Amino acid sequence: MLVAYLLVGAALFALGLIGFVTRRNLIIMFLCTELMFQGIVVNLVAFGRYPLDGNPTLDGQVFSLFLLAVAAAEAALGLALVVLLYRYKGTLDASVWKLLKDV
Repeated sequence: MLVAYLLVGAALFALGLIGFVTRRNLIIMFLCTELMFQGIVVNLVAFGRYPLDGNPTLDGQVFSLFLLAVAAAEAALGLALVVLLYRYKGTLDASVWKLLKDV
């Protein structure tokens, strides 16, 4: 049963990584990072529920809650930066970030 959860988490992480590397739209890139975070959360909860030593603990759930809080803060900060970029340059292309240091 643990292998099924790990495969789902790995698939989520891989899809997020592929999307992050291949897309240049900043909103899609932030959504892909959130997808990678969710893949990690699935793996943490699975390891907490089915530990390798046989004694279930709450460590995986605690780490996953911490990661969800970090993901929420990252999403808020990322959205603010995307809005800032769109106001200054009128586009959401990630290559435009290099031009912001001239502002």
